[in-house]
Amino acid sequence: MTVTERFGMRIKELRMRQGISQEELGFRCHLSKNYISDVERGTRNVSLKAIDQFAKGLGIALKDLFNY
Repeated sequence: MTVTERFGMRIKELRMRQGISQEELGFRCHLSKNYISDVERGTRNVSLKAIDQFAKGLGIALKDLFNY
């Protein structure tokens, strides 16, 4: 499994725990629903800026995105 796939699975896990849709996560992170979908499928190489946006949108510490 690639790092992008592991990261995508982690984003999906955290999103599902909060019971929010991809669309809602996109709104919170200021990213498109399509971008969220690509990340969760592991087909998108995520930038550091986007990683920071995910942490803020999910309301968690940056380091917690990488506890997979």
